[in-house]
Amino acid sequence: MGQDEVRRIVRGSMLGIEMPSIDRWSERVAVVLGQNPGPFTGPGTNTFIVGTGKKRLLIDTGDGRAEYGDLVERALTGLCGGCRIETIAVTHAHPDHIGGVETVRGQHGAARVWKKPAGDRDRGLPVEPITEGDEIEVEGATLRALWTPGHSPDHLCFYLPQERALFTGDLILGAGTTVIPAEGNVADYIASLERLLGLDISVIYPGHGPPIRNAHEKIRDYIAHRRLREQQILSVLARGPSLVAEIVAAIYTDVPEFLHPAAALSVEAHLRKLAAEGRAVEEPSGWRLK
Repeated sequence: MGQDEVRRIVRGSMLGIEMPSIDRWSERVAVVLGQNPGPFTGPGTNTFIVGTGKKRLLIDTGDGRAEYGDLVERALTGLCGGCRIETIAVTHAHPDHIGGVETVRGQHGAARVWKKPAGDRDRGLPVEPITEGDEIEVEGATLRALWTPGHSPDHLCFYLPQERALFTGDLILGAGTTVIPAEGNVADYIASLERLLGLDISVIYPGHGPPIRNAHEKIRDYIAHRRLREQQILSVLARGPSLVAEIVAAIYTDVPEFLHPAAALSVEAHLRKLAAEGRAVEEPSGWRLK
């Protein structure tokens, strides 16, 4: 994969994408934006109302903005004349996905909250543990949890067999690529992507941005992109010790500079992987090959 292919994958990032606040993506899936637009969240976090009956399931909850709760009620009224959220499934504990749980529970009684536990990052919420292979059912839909660490240690995807659809949270986005933050792990991230290639997926419903119809092509692109970034980092280090900021400036020429701090997080994650593999080491002068 060359630089042109990298540009194809990251082209547009999340910048400039517009989506309606409420939309119906399929017979049993509606999306409500979290009303938290930004350079990293795009039009906002995608939260999904799933099912076909009077009791529905909600995947993710945005970051807790008051107007989001009103939109969820509007969506429910439009879907079924006032159905309710019975269950909340959370992909991971980042604030833009878990922050609105109490807002939704305040409107829908004691809706059960399912997620892979993440200690203090769960904000003291009454989380019921769910992990690899567990299933959640509502009328018209069954979700199977897949543990997909890498972006975060607690990250889950949810597979909807009735549509051969995968809700990917922040593992895969509708545009651009995913940042690997400080608690992330690049090796785990790539392994999580690789396991998805063995699933029968017709569509990806990402945590941000539009749906992805070329599911397996997108997954392969994401894997290739991470591997190329690693090779680019190794090429920079082969020229001598380098600081993270210098590596970012050298290899992220295809990304606007105001996004470089986020790119630095992913570079640091790659460097941690290389260090764990005994291929790089950090010194006062910067990172170098070992």
